[in-house]
Amino acid sequence: MNRPVLFAALAAVFVFAAFSVQAGDVYTARVQGVISPATAGFISESIAKSEEKGAEGLVILLDTPGGLDTSMRDVVKDIMTSKVPVIVYIYPPGARAASAGCVILLSANIAAMAPGTNVGAAHPVSIGKAGTEDKVMMQKILKDAEAYVRSIARKRGRNEEWAAKAVTESASIQASEALKLNVIDVISGSVDELLKAIDGKAVETRSSVVTLKLKGAKRVDLEMSFKYRLLAFISDPNVAYILMMIGIYGILFEIFNPGAVFPGVMGGIAILLALYAFQVIPISFAGVFLILLGIIFFILELKIISHGILGVAGVISIVIGSIMLIDLPSGGILSISWKSILAVALLSTLFVFGALSYAIKAQLAKVKTGKEGLSGEEGTAKTDIFETGRVFLRGELWNATSEEPIKTGAKIIVVEVKNLTLKVRRKGG
Repeated sequence: MNRPVLFAALAAVFVFAAFSVQAGDVYTARVQGVISPATAGFISESIAKSEEKGAEGLVILLDTPGGLDTSMRDVVKDIMTSKVPVIVYIYPPGARAASAGCVILLSANIAAMAPGTNVGAAHPVSIGKAGTEDKVMMQKILKDAEAYVRSIARKRGRNEEWAAKAVTESASIQASEALKLNVIDVISGSVDELLKAIDGKAVETRSSVVTLKLKGAKRVDLEMSFKYRLLAFISDPNVAYILMMIGIYGILFEIFNPGAVFPGVMGGIAILLALYAFQVIPISFAGVFLILLGIIFFILELKIISHGILGVAGVISIVIGSIMLIDLPSGGILSISWKSILAVALLSTLFVFGALSYAIKAQLAKVKTGKEGLSGEEGTAKTDIFETGRVFLRGELWNATSEEPIKTGAKIIVVEVKNLTLKVRRKGG
């Protein structure tokens, strides 16, 4: 074999080897629940890790009822500026991509759904009262959201008109209809099936047009770190509400019992965690003030015996304040459940009236220290007593006086304490 033929054969081997190289890893990140700052942080971290490792793509397994507009926009920006192809897959069957989730799906390089899933209802939620100014503001928000989702759909080559309807009319459709209307690219029953279906597709990333090489790709699951799991947990309005109440009672307990330390420390931590959650949840100050007013009523009940009137007023104030606390429509994804409100009201009532009962008993109980604590105590005469003598009481010898003669060894009862001298009488006398 001559040299030209040998070189040609070696070149052919290298070319074949280059084209038969196994595809890189495909990363998957599961996102369930409300789209919050913690969710946005996890997706941003997953995209960054996929870029760093040179992954063939990132599959986001999405199931969400929606979430915060700011967090959704952060996610969309990260997806649309990613160097790695991002596939958003509504999975498993029965999942949904509602509201903010719908926009995230539209922003993906590849949008996919599992059978039995749905997408849509991206109308922005109204915040505040239905006044004229608020209606004008809501129109501005609606127009902005419509323009935003249209631009995303146009950029990704998806159905712009349906995307606008999802915002303006809360349109919602199932997987088969979404594929028919060019809202998504593919319907797949599993992640493996999805990767086979989109293998070889060309998608546009921030840096270039990329042809997906997913055949034989190894899947790497990305787990949400403890940090983001914790932030997602405390961002739940119910958890934030309970943390706030724990914090208030912990600090109050520390104020009325200086030196207890633990309640004050835990109360401070709980308040700080609640404040983090309230940074991203729209809070009504009227609700906060009503809750604080209820706490004040409880404190006054402990100081002023009102036969429970102030305590009942405190419970009512806390319940109404809790209902008003989240400045969003009741029953939404960011509302406080009735179970949480009733649980807090019940525990507050038990705590306050239990403390009240303890305080009343303490006030009515006989004093056991000082001069007043000796009155009525029993002792033994150590000497004969008539006008003066000595008695043994509480392990100590005391000077004593009596208006009646008392023999040594007789049982006595303290009548009065005056100048460290006990006035006593014979027991049974």
